[in-house]
Amino acid sequence: MKELELNVFNRFIELLHGQPVLTLFLILGMGYLIGGIRIGSFSLGPVAGVLFAGLFLGHFDFLMSPGAQSVGFALFIFSVGYQAGPRFLEVLKTDGLKYFLLAVVIAATGFTIAVIATKLLSLEPGTSAGLLSGGLTSSPTLAAAQDAIRTGQIKPPEGLTADAMIGNVATGYAITYIFGLAGLIAIIKLLPQLLGINLEKEAKALEVKSETTSQQTNVSARIYRVTNKEITKIPRKELKEQYWDKTSVVKVRRNGEFIQPGSDDFLQLGDELHILAPVEYFTKTIAKIGEEVTPEASTEQITETADIVVINKNAVGKSLEELEIASKFGVLLSSVSRLSMELPLTADFKLNKGDVLSVVGPHENVDLLGEELGHVERDIEETDMITFAFGIAIGVTIGLFTISIGELSIGLGSAGGLLASGLAIGYLRSIHPTFGRLPHAARWILMEFGLLLFMAGVGLRAGSDIIETFIAAGPSLVLAGIFVTIIPIFVGYFFGRKVLKIHPVLLFGGITGSMTSGASLSVVTKAANSSIPSLGYTGAYAFANVLLTIAGSVILFF
Repeated sequence: MKELELNVFNRFIELLHGQPVLTLFLILGMGYLIGGIRIGSFSLGPVAGVLFAGLFLGHFDFLMSPGAQSVGFALFIFSVGYQAGPRFLEVLKTDGLKYFLLAVVIAATGFTIAVIATKLLSLEPGTSAGLLSGGLTSSPTLAAAQDAIRTGQIKPPEGLTADAMIGNVATGYAITYIFGLAGLIAIIKLLPQLLGINLEKEAKALEVKSETTSQQTNVSARIYRVTNKEITKIPRKELKEQYWDKTSVVKVRRNGEFIQPGSDDFLQLGDELHILAPVEYFTKTIAKIGEEVTPEASTEQITETADIVVINKNAVGKSLEELEIASKFGVLLSSVSRLSMELPLTADFKLNKGDVLSVVGPHENVDLLGEELGHVERDIEETDMITFAFGIAIGVTIGLFTISIGELSIGLGSAGGLLASGLAIGYLRSIHPTFGRLPHAARWILMEFGLLLFMAGVGLRAGSDIIETFIAAGPSLVLAGIFVTIIPIFVGYFFGRKVLKIHPVLLFGGITGSMTSGASLSVVTKAANSSIPSLGYTGAYAFANVLLTIAGSVILFF
């Protein structure tokens, strides 16, 4: 029976060797399944899952076409730059400088430890980049390092081939990544307790101070007629304090016309309240005022849902309270996102360039708010493929240019060129909204697919000799990876608290952003029982991606 099973398995392996497309998508599917397995609240995620699936098949001498892996690399790095573009260049003018410095300190600390460990342990050339990328769970670092070797920007030492050096990067990453992921999550979870910080209490204090409002998901437009006499005896100012949630849109219609009553005015019996609000607002509050009226036209005909991208200079830096979106524009704000992450709606939340506001309201009102803030996007599905394709082509071309100083060739490399091109196009897109359009869903699939395609190649390459590498240097490499993961967290925390004076809740979010770990952010938000840490995460994330991409090729010079 065992011989039969072994024979079937060998035949299956032979089949896969002749079907590279089948093998690739099998790795991706297996990776998602492995990454989705949960042990308590911990899961590996798709990146680690695909890495493990690749390691398994790599052990059976599977390899990926270098061209396919390069395509994945280009899609991923360009998308990283495109996403960071609007935020990266503008934020240096604001308080974001703190998060930039935090990202610099954490990246520099990890970089220094990786270099020292490589020298002390006499690790093979290229392993330092794998150590840094694995310890900080940074895929851009890994991608940049391998590309720098592949394109000849970094010359392997005598007696070592470029392919072998790339293999050292891959195996170093594979061996240190697991603790980098699990260890980071564990430390981020335990550190607040060790420091005596109650994240939930601190977050609630910030929420009270900032008047946090939850994201609005179930919105409805309804009409109520005033039938309660007691309501007509209360001045509008008091009504507003008692019944308005500061986000919903409420208009008064009297004798067929909408009016703007003063603060001392009173509602009258028969007045109609046209309200755009979350469903809870109607069931808990407005039902006391009077009876609901069936509208003459469907509310879907008079309202729409749209995204508004913040572009105008006059809007950048304004708080939601200053904008008066509901009372001034008659539009309901349902959510705000930055770098594709939803942020808490607070009265003092300040807009940054590139932020996306999801709103619900009449078409003309949405347009008015769009003129105030920037650009309205409605049901956009098409990607500007011309800009996207030429953007990647330009990035690769930029990476080809080098300056020779003696035997040393200095240049951005493909990673730096693609990153620079993505940053530039992302920034220009924030100024000219019709240029370089790449909808969120399209960007996600390109970035995710590119990363996982690249990661599958890394796993296949490392799988062939990971066991031998682990036996030779595994324990010392794991120990070095632990230091690369742990020390930057503590350095980042104390630098953030003592020097930058960042609030603990925001700082823990900033640390996870500096290490580009979305899994760790979820631990912080859960401990805080609040989405406020995501403000710190988005503040540091864009910088960290850029800095760690650059670090991937620079560390190979040491």
